[in-house]
Amino acid sequence: MRVLIVDDSPTEMFKLKSILEKHGHEVIQASNGVEGVNVAQKELPDLVLMDVVMPGLNGFQATRQLTKNSATAHIPVIIVTTKDQETDRVWGKRQGATDYLVKPIEESTLISTIQNVLSA
Repeated sequence: MRVLIVDDSPTEMFKLKSILEKHGHEVIQASNGVEGVNVAQKELPDLVLMDVVMPGLNGFQATRQLTKNSATAHIPVIIVTTKDQETDRVWGKRQGATDYLVKPIEESTLISTIQNVLSA
């Protein structure tokens, strides 16, 4: 399975990529929202892990662009962020996110969430 990680933190990117590759997923990377949207449209990954706090286009805006575009609307987006407020969760879902995870994420939680999203 191909997963696009959109995150401006090299540390977070490395952590997420390591977990995903260990579980046999192919990882595509983007370091900001604009790049994430462009890469998703070009590569059509099976899933997107989207950070929220990024320069320029934030993760909520990028998620909305992906879920409202007919070419990428079928791709589930899981928001992965340090923003732990209920209002953020609600807003993330309103933008079209399939799920919402708060950093730091346990490996087991990440993998089970991905499996749940893809089997839905």
